Amino acid sequence: MQERENFKSRLGFLLVSAGSAIGIGNVWRFPFITGQYGGAFFVLIYLFFLLVMGWPVMTMEFAVGRASRQSAGKSFETLSVGGKKSRWRFFSVFAVIGNYLLMMYYTTVSGWMLNYVFKMAGGLFSGMEEGQAADLFSSALSSPAQQVIWMLAAIALGLFVVSRGLQNGVEKVTTPMMVALFFLMVVLSIRSVTLPGAREGLKFYLLPDFQRAFEQGIWNVVYAAMGQAFFTLSLGIGALTIFGSYIGRENTLPRESRTVILLDTFVAIMAGLIIFPSCFAYGVEPSAGPQLIFITLPEVFAQMAGGRIWGSLFFIFMCFASMSTVIATFENIIAMSMDIFGWDRKKSVLINAVLLTLLSLPCPLGYNILSGIQPLGAGSTILDFEDFLVSGNILPAGALIYVLFCCGSGKTGWGFDRFLAEANSGKGVRFSEKFRFYLKYILPAIILVILLAGYINQFGLPWILKRLAS
Repeated sequence: MQERENFKSRLGFLLVSAGSAIGIGNVWRFPFITGQYGGAFFVLIYLFFLLVMGWPVMTMEFAVGRASRQSAGKSFETLSVGGKKSRWRFFSVFAVIGNYLLMMYYTTVSGWMLNYVFKMAGGLFSGMEEGQAADLFSSALSSPAQQVIWMLAAIALGLFVVSRGLQNGVEKVTTPMMVALFFLMVVLSIRSVTLPGAREGLKFYLLPDFQRAFEQGIWNVVYAAMGQAFFTLSLGIGALTIFGSYIGRENTLPRESRTVILLDTFVAIMAGLIIFPSCFAYGVEPSAGPQLIFITLPEVFAQMAGGRIWGSLFFIFMCFASMSTVIATFENIIAMSMDIFGWDRKKSVLINAVLLTLLSLPCPLGYNILSGIQPLGAGSTILDFEDFLVSGNILPAGALIYVLFCCGSGKTGWGFDRFLAEANSGKGVRFSEKFRFYLKYILPAIILVILLAGYINQFGLPWILKRLAS
């Protein structure tokens, strides 16, 4: 049995954990839906759900890791009363599948970010006319070689970092990378809000617009806030359990999870300060998803004075955001392999290098060679399907498992009393015994609503009712 590493510092733990939570969804989804669903009105609802849902579930993930000193691959088995005979041990399979599925498409998107750093820094967008950014992105997607090469680059970078261990690899690389990410966001947001015409973008983004919210429908606004608060933290696949297993008991876990959530929220809000003022200043319609990052913003930078520099800084920031998630999830995958199979880190990295490469190939090829495969209907891609499996299924289902495991009776699982004792060990804010009813009954209901609403949004209520009837 190898001696388990610990983080060298609390700052390292917080920034690596934040890096796991902070990802491309903070940048290409949060600002857009904030503007779409009523600006500051939506943000307030979003913050409410971070408090009542994201905070306790993240604390549970950390608590399971710290108490078991294991990754999600063995933590439930270690803490369960039934041990190896416990039904909870099957969650390890669920967690392993979830982490691999996430990386099967996230490495492709991270490869896009790496590609665009070189494209932007090389001046490819300088003097670009309207429509050319879309053509360039389409050309990149249609090239199997370009897609696969950059995906492999993301995998190689991530595995190289985790191969060096927790302190000398993950913590040593991610800590300065996250500090640089925050610095770049501040610099880019200052540049954006000082552009001529940026005021209208700030008003659209930050001022509460109840008319816009009511036009979208209050339920849609609430669901969007609920979903964003949940998915932005990547809860449910044990991605944070591993980092909980690497820390001591000096601080309470509600305190630590609160700090991570604040960092994640800071990035999401700052992303909007970069995007909306810039788009409004140059009369470009902001959109969501890949179109925003790879088409809309390159057109903005093409018009901006010094746009080549600002665009390069933006895509470096995006690389840091995406690669921090890749590194954190790779560490989880490597640690689970070590815990489950007893491999050393080197063997785990080598085997997973092959597995991750093979499993990730369908996603980049889904835009060219495998473009005929449209799993969710006409126009959908393999990436859309993999993302739906993770975001619409594994994340909410996994989070529900954590809640039930931590808040059950404790006869077979862990139990609320053990969870509360672990979470409140150390200095800082504590969860009260009074939260028992809410965490045990109301929080699972909220997560079930998210799970069901994801299917309704994807397939429509008639499709679901028809399947239930049959």
